[in-house]
Amino acid sequence: MLADSDTRWKWGALTAHRLVPDESGSASGRRLDGFLLRGRATPTARQLTEVGVRADAMREVTGVEFVRAVDRERYDVIVLSLVGGAVQAMLHGLRHAWQDDERRPVVVTGYVGVVYEKLADGLLLRHGADVVLANSRHDADRFRDVYTGVGADGNSVVECALPFLGGDRYDPKARLGRKYPGGTVVFAVQPSVPDNRADRTYLLRRAVEHARRHPDREVVVKLRSKPGEHTTHIEELPYQKLIAKFGDDLPANFRLAYGNMGEVLDTADLLVTVSSTAALESLHRSIPTAVLTDLGVRETLGNHHFLGSGCLASWDQLDAGHLPEPNAEWLSRQGVAADGPYETWFDAARERVAELAAAPTLPPLAPFYTPTTAPGYLPGRLARYGFEPDGSPRPGPRPRTRRRSRRCGGWCATRCAKRPAVPTATACSGWPRSSGEWGSCEQGAPPSGSWGSTRGRRVAVDDDARASAPRGRRSEQEIGCERREPRGGRDGLDHLCNP
Repeated sequence: MLADSDTRWKWGALTAHRLVPDESGSASGRRLDGFLLRGRATPTARQLTEVGVRADAMREVTGVEFVRAVDRERYDVIVLSLVGGAVQAMLHGLRHAWQDDERRPVVVTGYVGVVYEKLADGLLLRHGADVVLANSRHDADRFRDVYTGVGADGNSVVECALPFLGGDRYDPKARLGRKYPGGTVVFAVQPSVPDNRADRTYLLRRAVEHARRHPDREVVVKLRSKPGEHTTHIEELPYQKLIAKFGDDLPANFRLAYGNMGEVLDTADLLVTVSSTAALESLHRSIPTAVLTDLGVRETLGNHHFLGSGCLASWDQLDAGHLPEPNAEWLSRQGVAADGPYETWFDAARERVAELAAAPTLPPLAPFYTPTTAPGYLPGRLARYGFEPDGSPRPGPRPRTRRRSRRCGGWCATRCAKRPAVPTATACSGWPRSSGEWGSCEQGAPPSGSWGSTRGRRVAVDDDARASAPRGRRSEQEIGCERREPRGGRDGLDHLCNP
């Protein structure tokens, strides 16, 4: 399984477990090898531990390294849990790598949560996989419409459900024995929704005010990541920093929290969010759930996805004691089956994968995008991950990436052939801007003043990605050094694997 962020690792690993049952009676049993795609959102060890899904082996790779590492001799099924462009690159890379193989693994992909934007773009970038999982009947219908609308094969779409739904059903009486008998209100925040300081500060202030209005309730702001860590979406305005503006005058029944969402929901009596997938986890467990309308119901916020759910509400209404009542028909169409046989929702996908894996041969992977159908779009998507338009690895150095410095908090471009076995600082002389070649890398203390200072999104520093860098930042320092935190074992992730 290949993932590029913490949330996609969670979706991909749990999906792999559900698609391939553990046959404990077999000699070998089920084995899950995890690969982390090196890039902007590669999760830290802490994030992976928080997710709580382990693998039998795990290592960090580039796209080209992954393609070279997987074949039918090693794997029967490959799950690509990546952003759309990365899925497309891997599909073309795997197609090229397997062109002479009689048998190949089954390739599965899908979405980590609610699909509320860039539907056609994301879906067509995922086309070509043997199985494209849809997390609900609603999504399955939309996915097939997109594929058939462009003349592509829609038979790869298979309906299932989000793999991380589960947990005990909500018991309103459980809160009576707790410190706060009025219950626990969990505000599940999101890294990039809303995307501006004023709106994020407003939502945080309303959560604090709700705690003041209801001293018998505990208000917990569930954070996605710690400062310096990155997730599927970029968080430029962490709530941890915004709360500092409130000073020390915070109510005793208000707190910030990290942790596994499932464990946080174990003690929740009301889940509040703008449009987080946590709302579906909460609804699945019959926990009262509110999707905020304070900032409007807008596509940019994603809360339009919950139209008809019965969950839309404002902080004013919640302050007054309102508890939304979800619409049962909407829940069913969204794959949230609190009263239904959730475990059976993966039967169709499991059977499809088993059928394909048992086939003597499979046709070559056939993505909709090719150099013929998308000559102005596809080459850039593939080049970002180190592939030529035909799917072959690009010659020369791998694409450069900006990584965040632990020391300065800025963005630093660095390239070293191998990571040092013992944690050290890595000093990189960079590359001449005139030629674009890489400079040398040496282990040791960083040179004075060489730490990068560019702030903004971590993106691949190639011609395509350079255009997507934050405005006004492209000419800033693009070379520097990166300080790596201690890692255990060969790849620093051995302690996250099963014994």
